Amino acid sequence: MARMVSGVEELRDSIRDDMLVNADLYDCLDLLPDEHFDLVLLDPPYNLDKDFHGCKFSSMKSDDYEAFLRGWFGKVCDKLKPTGSLYMCGDWKCSLSMQRVIEERLTILNRITWQREKGRGAKSNWKNGMEDIWFAVKNPKSYYFDLESVMMKRKVIAPYRVDGKPKDWEETADGNFRLTHPSNFWDDISVPFWSMPENTDHPTQKPEKLYAKLILASSRPGDRILDPFAGSGTAAVVAKKLGRHCVGIEINRDYCLWTAKRLLLADTSPAIQGYADGVFWERNTSLAKRGGNQ
Repeated sequence: MARMVSGVEELRDSIRDDMLVNADLYDCLDLLPDEHFDLVLLDPPYNLDKDFHGCKFSSMKSDDYEAFLRGWFGKVCDKLKPTGSLYMCGDWKCSLSMQRVIEERLTILNRITWQREKGRGAKSNWKNGMEDIWFAVKNPKSYYFDLESVMMKRKVIAPYRVDGKPKDWEETADGNFRLTHPSNFWDDISVPFWSMPENTDHPTQKPEKLYAKLILASSRPGDRILDPFAGSGTAAVVAKKLGRHCVGIEINRDYCLWTAKRLLLADTSPAIQGYADGVFWERNTSLAKRGGNQ
């Protein structure tokens, strides 16, 4: 269970591996040690009008939004180890602003686009069904990335054989499957809905499966993760389930309480939807529900 603190008093004394800090990010940054974290996960407010249960964020011109990002991004980068990695989530409206700000401090290695199949369609525009995640590092010649931990398991539609034997796929009693390397387009993510245990009332909650991919690929067991916009606590929960340590900062006290509840539930239910037997399964694959995160 992460230690939850209100305000920044305990940060003045020492940072701990598992902490949930109910405070304003701007009050915390100077109290966090530099080059302390192996991975930073960023899900800041997008450039949209959004009410986070009383904490309202208003859309602004792109230049002003970039100024908002620069107000804290540089200091967040200071907290990252020289070999560390950073991921920042965004949508079509703010993604280019994020790219410009990230490139001022880090080297961008990729942009992940994931299919967000949730929400009503727009009446006079295309439905927004995609979001981006920028992948960046401090040193492009020295960073950690574990490809084998994020392999995808997909059904084989047209099985190909050589000398009567499966080529690059596996024949099982449950069907034919192939392990494939993950790409930067993810169509296997289910956004949390009402019947999923991880679901909360947070308006922009990220799926556990989404963060599990980022954490497994770019951190080792026991590594330290920083989540400056913790929201409903997905990063902290997934970090716990996967044996990492997370410091989360969140200004909304209700969200911190939701996170604390989810962390307690993680003790008895360590499963991550869509991740089983050490691989990620396609969306709506029933076999992915059978086991936790072995």
